[in-house]
Amino acid sequence: MESTGTYWQRLYAILQEAGIEVILCNGKFTKNIEGRKTDVQDYQWIQKLHTLGLLSGSFLPDEATEQLRTYCRHRAGLIDLAADTTRKMQKYLRLVNLRLDVVVKDIVGLTGQSIIKAICNGETNPEKLAELRNGNCKKSKEEIAKALQSNGRKDYLFALRQEHWMYQNLQAKIKECDQQIESMLNEQINGDKNKREHFIEKKVYKRINKNAPKNIDINLMAYQYFEGVDLLAIEGVSHSTMLTLISEVGSGIQKFPTAKHFTSWLRLSPNNKISGGRDLSNKIPKGSSRLKIALRNAANSIGNLKDTSLSNFFKRIDFRKGRVAAISATARKLAVIIWNMIVKKNHISPKPNISTLIKKERK
Repeated sequence: MESTGTYWQRLYAILQEAGIEVILCNGKFTKNIEGRKTDVQDYQWIQKLHTLGLLSGSFLPDEATEQLRTYCRHRAGLIDLAADTTRKMQKYLRLVNLRLDVVVKDIVGLTGQSIIKAICNGETNPEKLAELRNGNCKKSKEEIAKALQSNGRKDYLFALRQEHWMYQNLQAKIKECDQQIESMLNEQINGDKNKREHFIEKKVYKRINKNAPKNIDINLMAYQYFEGVDLLAIEGVSHSTMLTLISEVGSGIQKFPTAKHFTSWLRLSPNNKISGGRDLSNKIPKGSSRLKIALRNAANSIGNLKDTSLSNFFKRIDFRKGRVAAISATARKLAVIIWNMIVKKNHISPKPNISTLIKKERK
């Protein structure tokens, strides 16, 4: 079956329930047909390629991982909408001459939210608005009051109230998604005795992003989900990286026979084209899955670290080929380390030796 958009999913599920083994193929591997294109010629060509064994099946996660992936992708979409709403709030604040973005680093933080809520309720006195400053804010009350001199435009204030209400509504929906994700993870972990028996302490040195789920201990759940493999001990890997790995691949990572297959599926390994002993091209294929983006973000953060195994590797590539190539190479290195830790169980202790993993991968 050729995977085209979302049309294949319902039929694929029905055929699977009927006990038929279905091979789902990437559409770009079945397009090399000569002459006119019709539906009849398409399925005849696909049948011929399959008879000759020239088609390979695409990776598909299990049903539990697929459901978790739906929740996580929907949550990511809500976060994007919340970010757009935040930018619109900042625009209307600027138009009404309330330069909150100058004195506050994040307008949806504790100080920013308190001030915006008071503005939406009709408060215009800059001194009273400055009193809502949180203790962690670096700016003083006097500096905040100077930046909050409103011009009183009612149309902009109305739009600001609308966007603030939408932001609050999106945050409530994100919390509901977090509850569903926590329920799904608990169901998978509690249903397996081997996963349930593992325990690990919190990593206080790992910074939690503001967009990460607040009610989920991803450190513990990831350690239990992968049966004692502490992937968060890898430098650069964050809570959002772990959540993306669990929701996009999950335990299905063991379907990849080698780490090279895994990196090739992520499109992080070069696509070598050689003819007559001459390298025509060795670029990384186009396309970015959500897991590839998460690993590249982790690799980018590794480039800002100092004197670690992966950061030294990053800086060597950066010196020779530039930062973009270093991010791709380090992301591939992370994928190889993750595959070795999960599949081969090379390191199941809370603090794996990353240098040893890199040396084994080189061999």
